[in-house]
Amino acid sequence: MTTDKQHNISRRTVLAGLGTVGVAAAGAGLGTTALFNDREGFIGNSLAAGSLDLKLDYKATYLGGAGRLDDIVGMGYPNAEDLGDGRYLLDQAPSPASMQAWEDLVTGEQFDFCSDETDEFLVNGDDIPVFTLSDIKPGDCGEVTISFHICDNPAWLDLSGSILENQENGQTEPELADEGEDGDGVGELADLIEVCVWYDEDCDNVYEPGGEGEGQELEVALVSDTSGSMSGSKIVALRNAAKDFVDNLAGTDEAAAISFSGGANLDQELTTNYQAVKDAIDLYSDGGSTNMTAGITTGDDELMGGTNATAGASKVMIVLTDGVVDSPSGAAQAATDAKNNGIRIFTIALGSGADQTFLANNIASNPGDAFVAPDADDLDTIYAEIAQIVLEGEQKILEGTLAEVFAELAEGVPLDGDRTSEERDPYAAVTTQCIGFEWCLPVDVGNEVQTDAVSFDIVVDAEQSRHNDNPGSEDNSTDGTSTPPTTTPGGN
Repeated sequence: MTTDKQHNISRRTVLAGLGTVGVAAAGAGLGTTALFNDREGFIGNSLAAGSLDLKLDYKATYLGGAGRLDDIVGMGYPNAEDLGDGRYLLDQAPSPASMQAWEDLVTGEQFDFCSDETDEFLVNGDDIPVFTLSDIKPGDCGEVTISFHICDNPAWLDLSGSILENQENGQTEPELADEGEDGDGVGELADLIEVCVWYDEDCDNVYEPGGEGEGQELEVALVSDTSGSMSGSKIVALRNAAKDFVDNLAGTDEAAAISFSGGANLDQELTTNYQAVKDAIDLYSDGGSTNMTAGITTGDDELMGGTNATAGASKVMIVLTDGVVDSPSGAAQAATDAKNNGIRIFTIALGSGADQTFLANNIASNPGDAFVAPDADDLDTIYAEIAQIVLEGEQKILEGTLAEVFAELAEGVPLDGDRTSEERDPYAAVTTQCIGFEWCLPVDVGNEVQTDAVSFDIVVDAEQSRHNDNPGSEDNSTDGTSTPPTTTPGGN
């Protein structure tokens, strides 16, 4: 409700004696005399409610044996694609006509996931099945990577779900022989299917538990663009996010700081003196062009032949830029040389001015190692995601049988917006996070699952984080978007 109030200023004339009246009267014939006055105000005030919108997309695959594409299309997947080795792409959303690699879409800026125009491609208020499979056999597996996008405001996220049906569907003769005739009418699939749920940091549909430095020394070169376009909030955010990354290092991990603009500077050689690395980063200032070639070459030289470089160590380079490089061909060749030396390169494209496609295809070790920070405020999240991959590997959220996993999901499982910190954190506004969900029916389950069927829901819930230090309260409303997969095996 808006209430408009008029503020009337009353002017009071004080008559101080007949002489004053006479002067006023004499002046009246000469024109109007204005009294001293002033007026100040705050004009055009308004209040508008913010929003919290959660959108999902996904990529679903099925390991169901070679030569089954026609069968899978017949199960209701007209766009199914044979990926080789008995694995099939079932579906993905967004699903462009070109079937561009899904990983490239969710880690790049080809889609503005928070715009109204992309709603038709995403799961936004819709209930859709991911798996509707029949005739699955022991040894089959399925995987869905769910990518969720928080629009407009930071939020706490929870993953939940429930088993809807676990059906016996009668018993075949082989099943009777294994199970006996005294069944309870409940299927065995939920107790025998094995499930793993994890933070899929690079959205590649593969659980990668080990960090780069697992079992060996880790050496990281932070190669940062300090050109003129990095002025203002960008250079400040870079300093803060890069220093936070260094704070995650521990033990024998070594870090080096390298900046590039018209040329490149080795601001701090590889060292375990993390304060020295942070001090060097703190001195970054903007100016000059974008000579990424020099930056990557300097990083390569330091990681491979620096004073403190160690042969056999795990080598990582993190390259950040906000613009188009001076020499794309030179930078691409420098990156190829570094990768041939065994260096894993992550890239960060800051803002809309960076060439995301070039960074993903020509600089990063693979498209999954190419990250996009739409705004400077997103750098903290991006560096934290890379730190998680490099230092710890991808974290498992849940593991067990389908029944065990969904017993926990029924209560809601909190998701952590920053896996590198000990505390649970909300997700920042305009954030993308991938969650992997894989199920497998073990080869040795035998005949007792014949004709059984199970169906289940997976739901992601979002709650605003502002004024909400205790998420999960029954009094708090949520924006939940569900993706219910169903698996239905059959056949002998």
